[in-house]
Amino acid sequence: MSTDRQAAQAASAAPTPAPDPDPVEPPGAEGSPSGEAGSAGAAEPQGAVEAGRRTEPPLSETGGAGESPAGTGTDEGADDPGAVAAEAPEDAAGTAREAAEPAAPSGSDETAAPGGSAGAAQPVVSEAAAELAAQKVERERIARRKAERQGPVEAGAKLSGKAADLLAAVRAVESGEKPSPVYFDEAPTAPRRAPEAPAAPRASRPAAAVAAPTAAGVDGVRAVLARGGAPEALALPAATALGEDAAEQLAHDPWRLLAVAGVRPTQADGFARALLGQDAGPGDERRAASLLGWLLEQAALKGHTALEAPTLEAALAQYGVPDPAESLEQAIGEGAVLVFQEPLGPPAAEGEEQPVRVLVGLEGYALAEESLADGLARLANTFGDPADWEKAATAGPGADLIRAVAGHGLVTHTGGEAARAEPLALLAAARDQGLRVCLAAHTPAHGAVTVADLLSGAAGPGRDADGQFAVDLLVVLDAPQLDVETAAALVESVPDGARLVLSGDPGVLGSAGPGRVFADVLAARACPQLVSRTPDPGPIGELVSGIGIGELHQVDAPGKEVVIVPVQAAGEAVHRAVQLVAESVPRAFGIPADAVQVITPGHGGPAGTRALNAALKERLNPGPGRFGGFDPGDRVVHVPSPGRAVPARVVSADAQGLHLETAGAPVVVAKERVESQVRHGWAVTAHQAVGARWPAAVVVLPKDAEQALSRDWVYTAFGRAERHLSVVHGVDQALPQAVAGVLPKPRTTRLTGLLRALVAAAREQPE
Repeated sequence: MSTDRQAAQAASAAPTPAPDPDPVEPPGAEGSPSGEAGSAGAAEPQGAVEAGRRTEPPLSETGGAGESPAGTGTDEGADDPGAVAAEAPEDAAGTAREAAEPAAPSGSDETAAPGGSAGAAQPVVSEAAAELAAQKVERERIARRKAERQGPVEAGAKLSGKAADLLAAVRAVESGEKPSPVYFDEAPTAPRRAPEAPAAPRASRPAAAVAAPTAAGVDGVRAVLARGGAPEALALPAATALGEDAAEQLAHDPWRLLAVAGVRPTQADGFARALLGQDAGPGDERRAASLLGWLLEQAALKGHTALEAPTLEAALAQYGVPDPAESLEQAIGEGAVLVFQEPLGPPAAEGEEQPVRVLVGLEGYALAEESLADGLARLANTFGDPADWEKAATAGPGADLIRAVAGHGLVTHTGGEAARAEPLALLAAARDQGLRVCLAAHTPAHGAVTVADLLSGAAGPGRDADGQFAVDLLVVLDAPQLDVETAAALVESVPDGARLVLSGDPGVLGSAGPGRVFADVLAARACPQLVSRTPDPGPIGELVSGIGIGELHQVDAPGKEVVIVPVQAAGEAVHRAVQLVAESVPRAFGIPADAVQVITPGHGGPAGTRALNAALKERLNPGPGRFGGFDPGDRVVHVPSPGRAVPARVVSADAQGLHLETAGAPVVVAKERVESQVRHGWAVTAHQAVGARWPAAVVVLPKDAEQALSRDWVYTAFGRAERHLSVVHGVDQALPQAVAGVLPKPRTTRLTGLLRALVAAAREQPE
């Protein structure tokens, strides 16, 4: 049966509920979300970026928390606490045509909104009215905080003209209000790494500090910026990004300003003209080299580790570079970028030329991908101690996985949420054999350490004298969330002869950072691949399993495990979501409000995370927001580094910063980092939610989120619910269409080719 036909049947099977104030209880509301709605919030006007307007005032001005820079995501990329994960980018070659300085993207989504196509939708009058109503409480809170402000005017607040525009654009990106411009696809941007050390160390372990630029160095940069009419507030980030000789670099090559997050090529061009005068032309080789680096970094924020040469040449041409091919060749010759040839198709016959594609990338990502490929091949080839675990494999879950790991150093394991029992059975069997084992996950999980804590040494087995993990078996859950740099560091730390299992659900959203590690390893077929046959149980499991293969089935939910709540306007969506969290779900299922997670496609718009969190806070934990916009008891998301979104709760605040509790451990976020690393967490994006589950989930799909929906987004969002799923639905047929036909956006990477080459070389070696 076709998806559209199923959707029509589902819609007809679920009559519109009576105007009962409780959306969970009315009969006929449960069923398949066949006619759902969804999209990132409404587009935020470009003027919001250029004027430096913030939806949430910065901590330095009002004591409130703003948006954090992305991550990656972030939907948001990963620097926006909400943006922990950037959605997989679409084909770069197809989007290079859009590289000619697009208008400032919408700030609506973590995955598709910030710069996604969802932002293109223009809300109608009724939607605008709904937005005003939905955000009334938030505006009142902001007004109270502004009235109480007593601090000095923030540096740069009185700038005007070009300097004000540049400062506003940079702050908009750093705060997460706006992502970096979209040039290669419509996925949200998420800065790959914060320019400074993580600001939220666990109380027991101080964070390693990144060498800060000297005062003299910052002063030198400030002087150069003043000569070019740029705001002095950029002095510190520029000095941090460019290093000790930042002032000299900028004076010689003003386009190096593109290394600062949020600076766009047109702004760097203006800065260069102010410093160099007539010598600052579009064909300047310095400009072309800086543009290439900037374009590749922008692509990395979308998940690419490299781009095809024609794609880069097309992008350079759209930025006015007179001879893109020559500029690219010159940059390659000078070592500014690296070039690779990757064979296409099967090996050519003798005497025939092998088709190849020419890829260009930055050295850091290239080295990480090559190191990762070498490390995986090392583990697969150096393992020489197969074990007899047949007794452990004869009963219980994971028998096939146990047998595979007994005889191989590298194994992949795929499956849904229920399949997680199989790696746990493997760990138990390995412990019985006397092996040292470790379980790592993307987010905090019972019995597991996070990958970030494992790498930092904050948790886990520790390292031996050679700097490698003291383990015989490492199992990594949530493997699709591994970016190439994290994966390389992880694999390099696994000792020779140890076993590594990469386990995860290939249907969920990809990593916030560059690369598609898990998918590339699966595609390379470089090791045994175990596919779990354990289905996710119940109506929610049935619904999610169908979504994974592109079908949105109507499911039988006699216990109201799945409920559809139709809505029309965004304001109604916010109202219904609050009602579900605060009243309906707790009353109907005995699930407390703190165990209900709201998920929506984007941060901005009338039904994005900001509007939903404002309404949920007012209902569940009202307060003046005296701690940088937060109050004790507030549910928040902490993003200590790009790609990580850790659920937490506010405890207190003092001179040290904002005190949080996350997974039972205290965390302190310095005051100056609260704005960029902490946001309210009653409502999150799917990228923030990936890797975690809650007893109940409320997925809000407002009308303006239609363009943000994709199969992997819906699969991820719906799969976060354990016992109950409510879908606040306002998108008609956009949901079944997204499930059936909107696939994850491809990423350009090299790992699959590198692994295949290493496997082929190993097979050709004599025994």
